[in-house]
Amino acid sequence: MHKVIFDTDPGVDDAMALLFLHHHPDIDLLGITTVFGNAEIDVTTRNALYLKREWKIDAPVSRGAGETFIPHRVSHEPPKFIHGDDGLGNIGVPEVTDVHPDPRAAHRFIVETVRANPGEVTIVAVGRMTNLANALKEDPEIVNLVKEIVIMGGAFDVNGNVTPAAEANIHGDPEAADIVMTARWPVVVVGLDVTMQTVMTRSQLADIRDAAGTSRARLLFDLSQFYIDFYEGLVDDGMVVHDSCACVYVVAPELFKTRSGVIRVVCGGLADGQTIQKPDGRSFGPSDWDGDLPSQKICTEIDAPAVLKLIHDVIVAVRED
Repeated sequence: MHKVIFDTDPGVDDAMALLFLHHHPDIDLLGITTVFGNAEIDVTTRNALYLKREWKIDAPVSRGAGETFIPHRVSHEPPKFIHGDDGLGNIGVPEVTDVHPDPRAAHRFIVETVRANPGEVTIVAVGRMTNLANALKEDPEIVNLVKEIVIMGGAFDVNGNVTPAAEANIHGDPEAADIVMTARWPVVVVGLDVTMQTVMTRSQLADIRDAAGTSRARLLFDLSQFYIDFYEGLVDDGMVVHDSCACVYVVAPELFKTRSGVIRVVCGGLADGQTIQKPDGRSFGPSDWDGDLPSQKICTEIDAPAVLKLIHDVIVAVRED
């Protein structure tokens, strides 16, 4: 079993990733921590609580950061044109749910859960890295206790998606991302280099809905339609399942190829949020890259059809709501 904390900003593709984690038989979902990003923190937390209720998820939801690691850093409005005004495709999420969050702040939840399960917890982070950076600030020793950090974010050998240089999750809090990438815990980054190849079509999503025959799958189909409409012209009648790729890596890393090396994040300027890797074995002139920084992995190739099939099979396998 993989013990997982899901750090997320729901978000349409976040919702699919959450349902995958909830259904996968080898995942023990310990908690859901929320962060600002696809919507404001009040909305992403409400959405996580709503999905917890609708999908009967036992894991607690812990509210996380609502602003960047460096307070008052210039940030951008949530991408309502991508995820809708309610963050879940304008399906009409109620303003208030009867499910309440865990009383602990997300970074405290992360610290306490990792310490309670030393060497066993994988953190799958698919939004800003702010909660993880806050956890490291509070308790730096958790780097020795975390099993792995799997991140959906970054763009290394391809362009970004919010600027030519930067991907949205990293661009949203570059300082936090740089802290997380350079900490001495094992990091795997599943970035746009591979996620943009992984497109679930509307018909494939409809097949999941029909084959599962559950209200969970119907809700997933409904909340995804706005997101698919956004991708019109970018992909062929479908959506890129960014966040689910990171979840699939946890249970099926053989579907990916990786490259190791030091990772840094540009903080400021025209390339704000750009992710850069110095591949292991490459020599450059003396620079700040030559310090005592850990080698981390980035994904460079993906078996996209196999990833999509696994997502389909896992969600469809559970036939009861």
